[in-house]
Amino acid sequence: MTHPHKAHTGVQRIVHAASYSLAGLSAAWRHESAFRQECMLAVVMLPAAWWVGRSWAEVALLVASVMGVLVVELLNSAIEAVVDRVSVDLHPLSKRAKDIGSAAVMLSLVTCGGLWFSMICLRWVHG
Repeated sequence: MTHPHKAHTGVQRIVHAASYSLAGLSAAWRHESAFRQECMLAVVMLPAAWWVGRSWAEVALLVASVMGVLVVELLNSAIEAVVDRVSVDLHPLSKRAKDIGSAAVMLSLVTCGGLWFSMICLRWVHG
């Protein structure tokens, strides 16, 4: 028997997948303050990437680093939601999963910040 969510094919599948994705973005916006904060920063940083980057490759790297933070934050939020769904009881594996997700967000933020800092320094030093 086919799973009901797997029955869609072609354009219908794409439409359903897009609606699920938009629902996920909406849920993250409503329930995750870190995602909202990062989105607000992205609204400023994405257009700024065109000023900071001096080539299409630099702009692409800056944009990708910002989008990477948002992607990792969404995945971390999904992990936290699943862990909380399974049990709200304190458990070492639940803590480990949440801590690892948080570490992934931190690494994406450090990577993004380091890249932006480097590009901004290059822009000021080399005009």
